[in-house]
Amino acid sequence: MEQQHSQESLLSQIEELRFQLDEAHETIDAIRTGQVDALIVKDGSGHQLYTLKTADQTYRVFIEKMSEGAVTINKQGIILYCNTRFAIMADTPLEHTIGQPLVSFVPEKSKAQLEHIIKDSWTNECRAEIILKDGGGKDMQCLFSCNTIELDNGIALSIIITDLTLLKNTESALQARNAELFEAHAATEKLNNSLEDTVRQRTHDLVISREHFKLLTNNIDQMTWTNLPTGEFISYNQRWFDYTGLTADDEHEINWEMLVHPDDLAPTLEKYTHSLATGEMFEIENRYKRHDGVYRWHLNRAKPLLNDAGDIIFWVGTATNIEEQRKEMERKDEFIGIASHELKTPLTSLKGYLQLIAGYKKEELPPVVKQYITKALGSINKLQSLINDLLDVSKIKAGRLQYAITDVDITDMVSQCIENARHINPGYTFNLSLQPGFIVQGNQERLEQVLMNLLNNAVKYSPHNKEIEVAAVQQNDKVRVAVTDHGIGLSSDQKSKVFERFYRVEDRHNMTSGLGMGLYISQEIIRNHNGAIGVESEPGVGSTFYFVLPLV
Repeated sequence: MEQQHSQESLLSQIEELRFQLDEAHETIDAIRTGQVDALIVKDGSGHQLYTLKTADQTYRVFIEKMSEGAVTINKQGIILYCNTRFAIMADTPLEHTIGQPLVSFVPEKSKAQLEHIIKDSWTNECRAEIILKDGGGKDMQCLFSCNTIELDNGIALSIIITDLTLLKNTESALQARNAELFEAHAATEKLNNSLEDTVRQRTHDLVISREHFKLLTNNIDQMTWTNLPTGEFISYNQRWFDYTGLTADDEHEINWEMLVHPDDLAPTLEKYTHSLATGEMFEIENRYKRHDGVYRWHLNRAKPLLNDAGDIIFWVGTATNIEEQRKEMERKDEFIGIASHELKTPLTSLKGYLQLIAGYKKEELPPVVKQYITKALGSINKLQSLINDLLDVSKIKAGRLQYAITDVDITDMVSQCIENARHINPGYTFNLSLQPGFIVQGNQERLEQVLMNLLNNAVKYSPHNKEIEVAAVQQNDKVRVAVTDHGIGLSSDQKSKVFERFYRVEDRHNMTSGLGMGLYISQEIIRNHNGAIGVESEPGVGSTFYFVLPLV
């Protein structure tokens, strides 16, 4: 019974001690966290009041909330106090930091440095960057700021530890960026120096080139100019100023209206505007007024200068005096007209006599004589055709190519021309695509002349593929008549010149005859019918010559 009472007494005492221990822990925690600033302790002489001078609650809360580590050590370097942030930085539980030497939280290579600044900090305020080692073995660059503080039991050393990791990383990044910036600056400076050298050299070359250009343009027979893509004129050579009588002061005031003959102004402006819009070469013959008021004929040509991207930088133009050539051409046209007219009469008589001989009935002519007469008539027909062409050219140049205008049935006209072509060229196949009912206002004889010329050219320049296609189709309020061959074709340069007077397409493999006037005459005839004539062609593939006339 006594034994049971003794056990109950012991359990009661143990429970009382456990309660006192918990109460002591709560009291110590309250003192540490600043919840208790004073204690009243009963001893043999009565109740004594003990105030906690270093336990100011606001101060301790501030220390606990700091983002830096806070440590207090004694003379032996033992940690008397540290805040939670230091425990986190050291990756060590708070209860395992207090009472430990501070040097145990730095790596071996930093211990001597830490001991040295701790020693100096007891007399002077010190700062130093030292590596802090956490429990995970990681190193952390930190700033240790040391200062002494006075406690109840003596002087202690207060150390504020600031994590410099972010600062060091930022500093490293800045150093790397500064290095890159320095390299970039050096490269830029080198490039700038190189560009300056290049600019100086190019400027020197440009000055020389400009002087050479000025020397060249000022000593050629042609007048030259340059203009911007907008059409604004920017320079002229000395020949221009000598011819016009204008000066450099007038340079920016010069325009077409000041110098071009009134009759040539409209077509000049039209072609000039078209070239500016399309980038095509500008070419026209017009009359410029000389300084004495006399107009003289010039051939104008201008080509655009392009950059690497294909954009027009400016135009370079020339004006060549062709007054004498024009006069020579007029004299030649006059001679051709007179000669053609004079040749036509005896040629007609000669053709008549040959026809009389061929029709002689009193006695039979020998076959060889008939053969010679037939060949002679064929040659006379060709010569007569050439003379007629020459006469037409003379009439065109004199503005006297006139003929009667009536209603012409294009369908009938094309059919008749095809029949003639088949008779003249039996070895060729003419494929016809024709719709009825196309009526135009014109001269049937002249329109037949145009179509026969296109058919004869198709045969002439198709020595191997002997199929010719002829088509007449309606296009809105117009009719388009086209002749297509599969012969030698035309190059771009040939297409641009094929309607010029006396131009002949030369083919070294298939030499052809003619004066090169057929298409020129055809073009004038179609123009006089308010129509248009053109060509589509590709070398080695063939050509399509066509004309378009307005329907009635």
